Amino acid sequence: MSPVAFFREGAPCAIGGLPTSGLRGSRAPVKSPAKIRTNIVFRRPVGYSLPMRRDLSRIKKRADESIAERILHRRKEIGMTQTALAKAANVNQGYISAIERGLAKPRQRTLDALAVALDTPQAVLLGGGSAHDAPQPLEQRELPLFGTIPAGPPSQSQEQLEMFPVLRHQWSPDHYCLRLSFDSMEPTLKPGDIILVHYRPDVEPEHVQGRICACLVDGEPTLKRVSVEWREGERVVILRGDNPRSAPILVDRSREFSIQGIVARIVCRDL
Repeated sequence: MSPVAFFREGAPCAIGGLPTSGLRGSRAPVKSPAKIRTNIVFRRPVGYSLPMRRDLSRIKKRADESIAERILHRRKEIGMTQTALAKAANVNQGYISAIERGLAKPRQRTLDALAVALDTPQAVLLGGGSAHDAPQPLEQRELPLFGTIPAGPPSQSQEQLEMFPVLRHQWSPDHYCLRLSFDSMEPTLKPGDIILVHYRPDVEPEHVQGRICACLVDGEPTLKRVSVEWREGERVVILRGDNPRSAPILVDRSREFSIQGIVARIVCRDL
């Protein structure tokens, strides 16, 4: 556009925001666009902030770590000793030390146990490449799924509905899945939830106090938290639900009682 504006006589217009309707048959210089004031401020991009650059550097460093370094870093991150990790993973403490020093490579079964003990996905321990943690394929196995608490070993029960897939580290021959149909443990457990149960028919109530257990009381199945009290020298087992509307069940020696399993975790919940 030319820096000079022409108008017809008496034609109103504006230059640089100023009315010019009083000018007649004249020409007036238009202010250069560079001289026109504006409220728009242009700033040059400055890149990532210092905290963000530090985070990116930390992520890059973690991605380049070996399996040994990842196990060591995660163990220290959660404040676990080598002895505690060895006990949780059911391996020798010297073996854990050798793994963390890069002198031994963990077998697949050991890696599964370490991932569970360190409460981290196995893929994070394995990693891969220089830019990210390489995802690993999920390995699944199947466990029997029941609609009611089986009265006896799950493998011998005739009440099995179907098989249900679980992650490999959750599978064990003495585990089974249970689909809930009662609300006594709400809001912790809800009807329709599928839970993982560890079959432990020989466990004493004193050893599982506060845990949610699959129990049989006079032949009737129930899922409750177990606690024990001594009243007048007699042991009384108290079964309580998390639902406040669920009345506690008192079990003394006059009643037939057994713990059939301990709830380990929820494996499926509908939203």
